[in-house]
Amino acid sequence: METKPAPLSVSLLIGSNRQGRFGPVVADWLLTHLRARADLTTRVVDVATAALPTDMSRTPETAAALRRMDLGAADAYVVLTPEYNHSFPAALKNVIDWHYTEWRAKPVALVTYGGLAGGLRAAEHLRQVFAELHAVTVRDTVSFHGAGAAFDDAGALRDPSGPDAAAKVMLDQLVWWGETLREGKERRPYEAG
Repeated sequence: METKPAPLSVSLLIGSNRQGRFGPVVADWLLTHLRARADLTTRVVDVATAALPTDMSRTPETAAALRRMDLGAADAYVVLTPEYNHSFPAALKNVIDWHYTEWRAKPVALVTYGGLAGGLRAAEHLRQVFAELHAVTVRDTVSFHGAGAAFDDAGALRDPSGPDAAAKVMLDQLVWWGETLREGKERRPYEAG
């Protein structure tokens, strides 16, 4: 009889620190999907509370902030990002850059939001960044076009059918990649060449 794998540890990275940001609304919706799955355990890492310098200087405060994030303990990641000027926010890039080996041979799912493009241009830029860090981005994303209008004043989706279905597909892929990469690394450690 095949044993069931241990749940994947997933870090949800909320990628905006802008005043009045919309990200927490989308994060709350996303967390309902993450927490409903028996095959995932979820931690939230919010760039708004990261307190990392942009000059990459190592200080005791920086070391403490990195320990609190504990991104290296995750088996997989979900990155939630808006699209700012056809890309993703600087605060998100800063958190990504402070972590290098943590991303290696791990899957990353992308959830985006924005105006007409729904954050998809931010997703395309993130795919390039994560490829450089030896991470695997899953193929399917969840994107919210006109995100402010997609949610009501209480933070509920006006029409959840499309996003809910997309979230299931994306998280199924994340689990497949996460379990496959975790098993592969147990057999043979990943070496970045």
